[in-house]
Amino acid sequence: MQRILVLMDHDGGVDDFLSTLLLMTMDHVDVLGVVVTPADCYIRPAVSATRKILDLVGRHDVPVAESTVRGLNPFPPMFRRDAFCVDNFPILNEREELLTRRVPEAGQAFMASALRAAPEPVTLLVTGPLTTVAAALDIDPGIEGNVREILWMGGALHVRGNVEMAIESGQDGSAEWNVYWDPIAADRIWKTAVPITLCPLDITNLVPITQAFVRRLCRQRRYPLSDLAGTCYALAAHHDYFAWDVLTTSYLGKPEIFTLRAWETEIVTDGPSQGRTRVVPGGRPIQALDRVDLDQFYAYLFSQWSR
Repeated sequence: MQRILVLMDHDGGVDDFLSTLLLMTMDHVDVLGVVVTPADCYIRPAVSATRKILDLVGRHDVPVAESTVRGLNPFPPMFRRDAFCVDNFPILNEREELLTRRVPEAGQAFMASALRAAPEPVTLLVTGPLTTVAAALDIDPGIEGNVREILWMGGALHVRGNVEMAIESGQDGSAEWNVYWDPIAADRIWKTAVPITLCPLDITNLVPITQAFVRRLCRQRRYPLSDLAGTCYALAAHHDYFAWDVLTTSYLGKPEIFTLRAWETEIVTDGPSQGRTRVVPGGRPIQALDRVDLDQFYAYLFSQWSR
C-alpha cells in the first residue's frame, strides 16, 4: 500500500486505545504523533495508558501530547473512568519506566507544529471530538493546506444518536457523542475546505463487538496485542458495544472492504438537536463509510492483533 502520514487525535475511551493499538500495526503508516483530547476520559490516565500502549508495541518514536481544550457537553463520568482501568492493566505495567515521550506543549499546539513541519499532506485520524483540530487551526490557519483529509468517527446521518443520557437535559436524541461534546468545533471544521471522511453511527451500528468475538480474542492470549484487546473489550462488555473507533481506524488499513457514499451535511450547533449531523441539500460535502464486509473486518483485527 502507498505510505501515508497520519496524526492521531483520540479522546481516551476503550475503543480509542484499541484504535491506537491497531494503527501501530499498520506497516504503511508513518505516525507523526498521538494527541489525547480530554473528552471521553480523565486526561492523566488516558495519556499514561496511551504511552504504555506505545511502549508495548515498541513505538517509542511516536510522541504523545495532552490537549487542553474543553467541550460544551461533558461525557458522563461512568464513561470517562475507564481510562483509569486501562492504565492499570497488568500487561501495560510490566516496565518501571515509560519510554514513550510526552511532549511538553499542549496537544493543539503540537498538532499545529506537526502539521506545519510535515513534508507532505497528513491524514488526521480523529476518534474523539474535533475540538483539538479546531484549536490547532485557530493557532495557525495556514496548516489547513497541510491536511490531506480528516477521517473522523462522528455523527449519525440517518439513524438515532447515542446521547441518551443527555435527553433529560433537553437534547432530542439525534446527536452522536463526539459531535455533541463540541458542536461548535465540528461546525468550525465543516467550514473548512479539508476533505472529510466520516464513520457515522449508521455503519458502526452494524458492527457489534460480540461475546463470540471477545472469546476468540481471549483464546489468542499468547499474543500480547490480542491479550490487551480482549481485556479492553471485556471491560466494556457489560453493555452494547460497537466497533466505533476501531472500524474508523481499520479504513486506513483495509479501505477495499468498505463502500463509501457522498452526502451534503450541516452541523446543528444549538437547540434541542444540538450536535446533530443533518443531511441537507446544498450542505457541506463529505464522504461517509456506508458498508463494510464484516467477515473481512473481523478477520483483519484477528490478523493484526496476532502479534
